[in-house]
Amino acid sequence: MNKGILFCFLVFIIIASSCVSKRKLVDAQLQYRTLQSDSALMASKIADQQASINKLQSDVNVLNQQNAQLSNAASDTVNSLQQNLHAQQKRLQDLQTLLDQQRKKTDDLKNKMINALVGYNDSDLTITQKNGKVYVSLSEKFLFPSGSAVVNPTGKEALSKLANVLIANPDIAVNIEGHTDSIPIRGKFEDNWALSTARATSVVRILVNDYKVDPTRVIASGHAWFDAVDTNATPEGRARNRRTEIILSPKLDEIYKLLEQ
Repeated sequence: MNKGILFCFLVFIIIASSCVSKRKLVDAQLQYRTLQSDSALMASKIADQQASINKLQSDVNVLNQQNAQLSNAASDTVNSLQQNLHAQQKRLQDLQTLLDQQRKKTDDLKNKMINALVGYNDSDLTITQKNGKVYVSLSEKFLFPSGSAVVNPTGKEALSKLANVLIANPDIAVNIEGHTDSIPIRGKFEDNWALSTARATSVVRILVNDYKVDPTRVIASGHAWFDAVDTNATPEGRARNRRTEIILSPKLDEIYKLLEQ
């Protein structure tokens, strides 16, 4: 091989090597730029993900705060409801205690009246208990002559015994009610209203004036025939309706105070 050919061959090898190195450089540069772009994109995604994480963490913190507030509010509400419930339960217990005491007072009062008025005929005088009150019912013929409001001696004797119980029990309110049958009255009184009221007032005067029952405890009222206990169509029914009722009520001040709370 002559020197000229050898020289050309060497030049060719050098040029070829140079071209290959240049392509590798360009390829490496392109790959580097691609990697840079991918890295920037990845960094952007990471930043976005971190922002999302931060937002979620912030939301979690807010929710935790709200949950704590709700929990505290619920706890306060439960405590308040429990306190109210306990207060209501105590109030009901106190009310039941007062009602039991009231019932016992009424029972005792009824027994005292039965003992004081023992011996009288049931058709003339009855003692019953209802609605927390004691009812002493006196027939017309036991207390008054027909059509009269003047109490007879037998009636006064019974009223004296009743008055003794009232004086010994000053916390008892007394309501005297006069009742007639439906047959219109003739003579001294204008009508049955007047007769029933006059009879109730006569009983009050005897209790207050003769037997010294406290007048502030006593009320008189007349009902004519409008509060009948039996039919007015028969003589027997009308006889039952002609009556004077002495209604005895233990005072309810403590119960009313509790109910008003």
